[in-house]
Amino acid sequence: MRASHQRPGPETRILMSLLEEAYSRKAWHGPNLKGTLRGLTADIAQRRPATGRHNIWEIVVHAAYWKYAVRRRLLGEKRGSFPLKGSNWFRCQALLTEDSWKTTVALLDKEHLLLREAILKIPPAALYTASAGSKTTNMTLICGIASHDLYHAGQIQLIKRLLR
Repeated sequence: MRASHQRPGPETRILMSLLEEAYSRKAWHGPNLKGTLRGLTADIAQRRPATGRHNIWEIVVHAAYWKYAVRRRLLGEKRGSFPLKGSNWFRCQALLTEDSWKTTVALLDKEHLLLREAILKIPPAALYTASAGSKTTNMTLICGIASHDLYHAGQIQLIKRLLR
């Protein structure tokens, strides 16, 4: 593993830039995932655009879960440490309060930060190999999670418009 005081290599810097642009840094393409959540209330986050469709809360937890899953794969960690019971898609069962919505957004932020820290630990040569239990290279996983954020940012933007 890379010592924390070393400067990341060029590949890692590019990957981190992609990840941040998709999640929280201003980008040419419009809102990133965090930007789509700015100003949202619990009421909007839990409303469904149509019967049987995911609401914004479910998408946010799904995005947090996949940041966790990619981090776990990158670091070779075992399953079972995600704060919510389940995997992939989580159903919004209870009525959200503003506090529970803020807690959900904080979970997404925390998982993003932990993913960033994991990426910085990967030696440059390991970016081109698959981690244990995966057929996908670490670089592809990292690019994929950035794309995942952008996909769901667009989805959230569409849901917000449908709910107007």
